[in-house]
Amino acid sequence: MSAMDIETPDLCVVGTLAFDDIETPSGVREGILGGSATYFSVAASHFAKVGVVGVVGEDFPAEFRRVLEGHDVGLAGLEVDPKGKTFHWKGKYEGDMDQAQTLATDLNVLETFAPKLPEAYQASPYVFLANTDPAIQMSVLDQLSDPRLVVMDTMNLWIDIARDNLLKVLKRVDGLMINDAEAKALSGEDNLIAAGRALVDFGPRFVVVKKGEHGSFLFSDSRLFALPSYPLDTVVDPTGAGDSFAGGVMGYLAGSNAQRVNDVCRSMLYGTVVASFTVSDFSLDCLSTLERAQVDERADEMRGFIRV
Repeated sequence: MSAMDIETPDLCVVGTLAFDDIETPSGVREGILGGSATYFSVAASHFAKVGVVGVVGEDFPAEFRRVLEGHDVGLAGLEVDPKGKTFHWKGKYEGDMDQAQTLATDLNVLETFAPKLPEAYQASPYVFLANTDPAIQMSVLDQLSDPRLVVMDTMNLWIDIARDNLLKVLKRVDGLMINDAEAKALSGEDNLIAAGRALVDFGPRFVVVKKGEHGSFLFSDSRLFALPSYPLDTVVDPTGAGDSFAGGVMGYLAGSNAQRVNDVCRSMLYGTVVASFTVSDFSLDCLSTLERAQVDERADEMRGFIRV
């Protein structure tokens, strides 16, 4: 495929594709499909055309690639390192499964990954920078032409070891998605509301704090908004829930060509719903077979839950 044949996606995500080994009270799975860009892109594909930028080794199987292609996810930005192995993560969940216990992390091809966006992807109007080194996120920002909305994720590791670069990235993005513990760590505030307000002062127009089974909270100068999670009797595998939430949020915004804070609030409903399907099975087993009609039906149920 020539550069001229590559379509500009509505939404570009830069993140990881991985092999996961997962243990939860529901069972054990080894070598299953994972990674932030994987969950994000399939979740977002229900609303918009998505393009992935990432790297895998030659050990990445065709069947995993077909999962993405089956959702019309663009793979022009997916590099294959013929000499390397795909990123691998091993984790275990116990009790209420609120936090994963990391048992092993093998960066493999990620150790030397420097994202190079295809020219068509550089023109993407909506961009999501999944959790990675802030220096890499900065390099992606430098490759974008004129994005309409850029949102980022991060984690405690980068807050601890790359804070200065992280703060520089925050000044160049429109939105930040982060969990409650990370929000407090980055802001230096023990109170979540104070933390959210402080993060908005760091530069982004809005901050969405993910609180797992307790829902999500949006902070901005113009509005605060809180949303519960979708009520589920059983959670099988929480892996990828946050990335699926982000995919639903960004997919809805890209598909609606929207970027206002009120639009983000509406998009959080869809992110919540998509994530509720993700945790219902291991890996992408539920998410990859999901139909848009199921998403809309559960979104209507969710509106009923929160209506006063």
